[in-house]
Amino acid sequence: MGNFLAFAELNDALAATTKKLEKRALIAKYLQSLELDDAARAALYLAGTPFAETDRRGLNVGGSLLSKALAQRSGASPEAMRAAYRKHGDMGAAAEDLLADAVETEPRLRLIFVHDMLDKIAAARGPAAKLPLIVALLDEASPVEAKYLLKLMLGDMRTGVKQSLVEEAVAAAYDADAADVRRASMLIGSLPQVVRLAAEHRLTDARMQLFHPLGFMLASPVDSVEEAVARFTEEVSLEAAGLAEADEASTPETRHGTPTIYGVLEDKYDGIRAQLHCGDASEPGRVELFSRSRDDLSASFPELIEAFAAIPEKVILDGEILAWNPATGRALPFSVLQQRLGRKRVTREMREDTPVVFMAFDVLYLGNSLLLEEPLRERRRRLVEFVGRYGGLTANAAARGQALLFSEETAGFARLALAPAVPLESAGQLDAAYSEARARGNEGVMLKSLNSLYQPGRRGLAWLKLKRELATLDVVVTGAEFGHGRRAGVLSDYTFAVRDGETLRNVGKAYSGLTDAEIDGLTAFFKAHTLQDLGHFRTVEPLKVLEVAFNNVMRSERHDSGFALRFPRILRIRDDKPVEEIDTLQRVEEIYESQPDKPSG
Repeated sequence: MGNFLAFAELNDALAATTKKLEKRALIAKYLQSLELDDAARAALYLAGTPFAETDRRGLNVGGSLLSKALAQRSGASPEAMRAAYRKHGDMGAAAEDLLADAVETEPRLRLIFVHDMLDKIAAARGPAAKLPLIVALLDEASPVEAKYLLKLMLGDMRTGVKQSLVEEAVAAAYDADAADVRRASMLIGSLPQVVRLAAEHRLTDARMQLFHPLGFMLASPVDSVEEAVARFTEEVSLEAAGLAEADEASTPETRHGTPTIYGVLEDKYDGIRAQLHCGDASEPGRVELFSRSRDDLSASFPELIEAFAAIPEKVILDGEILAWNPATGRALPFSVLQQRLGRKRVTREMREDTPVVFMAFDVLYLGNSLLLEEPLRERRRRLVEFVGRYGGLTANAAARGQALLFSEETAGFARLALAPAVPLESAGQLDAAYSEARARGNEGVMLKSLNSLYQPGRRGLAWLKLKRELATLDVVVTGAEFGHGRRAGVLSDYTFAVRDGETLRNVGKAYSGLTDAEIDGLTAFFKAHTLQDLGHFRTVEPLKVLEVAFNNVMRSERHDSGFALRFPRILRIRDDKPVEEIDTLQRVEEIYESQPDKPSG
């Protein structure tokens, strides 16, 4: 049986090298050494998660609870706990130090035991019930095993290994094609199951399973019309060349060998990007909504679930949940929609005060067909047909570019809208479209190639977004401190970071822009997810994403990024965005370099 010590030592080796091929070879060799059930568990843990994507359970343990468990297991004083965390900036590594003097025992921790204990922790209700289970698990662990148990429970392995690399290693371990492994993983949403299929050479048996989120295709940001046209034309030129090789007949993308702009324009909406899954007769009425961070949004928007439950065929739609004004047929600001997020119970008053629609702009699966490898022009055609089957385009709706679903429903308006998409023909049209989108209260415009395939989790040049809001960044909170005056009792001042590869680099601190209710909610969250409590200030798990605005970027030694944001303020909490998609240090540098005057702090 697989012992957990070998797993922990493997992770030490993975963290010690930056070479991707070496990491892949280490993982593949390790998986080959295990029995199949243990290999399936280990692959999941190497990807940094205790449960498969199709398994909706969560451990629901935060840094504060794990700190208590570590203190009980180690007997360390609060001062020693703080010193160990300060030394490493990581609770797992701190645990290894604090337990270094523990009496050595023969390795006895097994992957199956870890699996069973994680099941029990997930099932336990509340911190008081979970704490003794976590302590019992740590009691069985050596220092290095405790290190990776805590990292796994925090979802922060810090070994430079992502699921995509584990998938490549699975392919190498079982002599399978990496593309087949990736596709099977995407279809069934369970890495342990993929390991078993790969080991048994049955990856082609994988079939699409709904009700787990596919990766979202992302757009690359551009700051001007000129940049959008230049980048998009370059991308289309490459695509057109590929088409020309396959078919020498002239195409709409090329005229006399000169590439032209060829794509569609859509508004960029200020809502929550979401994926909507509907079942068929085998699962009648089953509907689920997922955010980009793969969270289940269904409880927050029950009226969407109710409306789409009438759909009798399997479908996965990509779109935006919008707060909606039925009188004007326009979206309301995100701040209105935000009041609905995270609600376990939505009252009738909330539904009336903040009505919502699903604005669909892509279809990923329909009937029994996965459409990811169809070009956007074909997916759009299928989407229009789908919407037409469940309400049809009325004359008035067609003029607005919208389609209605169940137009007689008691809410008095449709829950489904088809995102308008108009052909792009010139840079001038793009400039006008941006102004018109802003006038409608939307964020900007999207520019999409009609040849683009849907690439889950990828950000390329086939989709571009023009917002022209240079001075905003999506960041993650790394530290929180108590405020002053009337905010002396709440954590209202937030230090935040951007991504630099696998590392987070702090770039600023903000304390304005949120409501008292939002600050109260964040205070409770950060207390539960504290990694190091220094009294007035606490280091917190990097889980909460914010969108911040600022005046400019300065060179500064105040933060380890080498930059600081001037006059940052919080625009909104981005619970809809995963930490993996926050802005990068490279983006901060680009903004700095784009400034006419480059201030230094």
